[in-house]
Amino acid sequence: MQNTAKTTSTTAPPAGSPAPVLGPRALNRATLARQLLLTPSPMSAKDALAHLLGLQAQNVKPPYYALAARLDGFVPEELSRLMADREAVRIVTMRSTIHTHTAADCRTLRPLVQPAMDRELANFRKGLVGVDLGRLAALARDLVETEPRTMKQLREALLVEWPHADPQSLSVAARCLLPLVQVTPRGLWGRSGQVTLTTAEHWLGRATAPDPASLLEPTVLRYLAAFGPASVKDMQTWAGLTRLRDAFERLRPRLLTFRDERGTELFDLPDAPRPDPDTPAPPRFLPEFDNLLLSHADRTRVVPADLKGRTWTGNQAHRALLVDGFLAGLWRLEDRTLTVGPFGEFAKDQWAAVAEEGERMLAVLHGPAAYDIRLGRVVPEHG
Repeated sequence: MQNTAKTTSTTAPPAGSPAPVLGPRALNRATLARQLLLTPSPMSAKDALAHLLGLQAQNVKPPYYALAARLDGFVPEELSRLMADREAVRIVTMRSTIHTHTAADCRTLRPLVQPAMDRELANFRKGLVGVDLGRLAALARDLVETEPRTMKQLREALLVEWPHADPQSLSVAARCLLPLVQVTPRGLWGRSGQVTLTTAEHWLGRATAPDPASLLEPTVLRYLAAFGPASVKDMQTWAGLTRLRDAFERLRPRLLTFRDERGTELFDLPDAPRPDPDTPAPPRFLPEFDNLLLSHADRTRVVPADLKGRTWTGNQAHRALLVDGFLAGLWRLEDRTLTVGPFGEFAKDQWAAVAEEGERMLAVLHGPAAYDIRLGRVVPEHG
């Protein structure tokens, strides 16, 4: 990862000394550097997708906006080609939500989060009374590998075998028991297509990793490279997993430790970037569900405490605007108008920088067409 920001060299303190304290701005700049949000990165879309351990993809467009905010020279067709060539896929993984992953990460991260899938499946057990889950998995696999199916088609086929089961529980069970990927054209830029599923093994041509336990410690290191410095609870929040303390303890001799201002222990890679807290952070337009906002138990490194919950209205997520590295507003794009809704007042130079970044983002994703960029209300006032 290229990082041109000034970096603070932090080495391990002498034995017995207290761990150094990292304040919110230090954590903010370190995380932004890992997330490729301080300086546009020359990485390819595939390399960025791997470095970031995937991109949240509840909707089709967010991964494209996420990469547009992070990469120098990105064009949306680059990610579309990866998906069309089966080098990247959409699949339910971290936090039991849809992510776009490289094919390699699909094979490893999906088995790693199986315990979270098992917990989700347990919530539907009342609708699965009398259902043989082994038989269900085998039948569902045969169905989707014979022909990709929508969830509705899969549910209807399973109901033939278990007519008294809850229909939704049957389809949820199939998704939890099997690594189901969404086949293209779903997820391609400028294309439409309903969610149609087959197994990762069938779509990618190779089996997923057989031993998830062997992947845990390497994934901890990758998580810290993309989201650190971070606590054990932070990674558990990102992954939707529990009981990760032992993995961190085994890695402790290889890591640096810090504390945040609340005293929470934070782990980090010795050679990871930790820029000076005063490093400039340009405005960034992030999509709804961006992992920057979802991958720490304590989100104050990006979301000021007084703005907690402002990127959501009920179950609807909003697109986030960063100014000086922190959440500062929301935005929407419709009818060739980019509307920015700040949570406070922008200084003149701040608004100029926001508008410039908005123009850049629009040019990357939507070409040279003229857009109006203006201040306005994006969502109703927070109640």
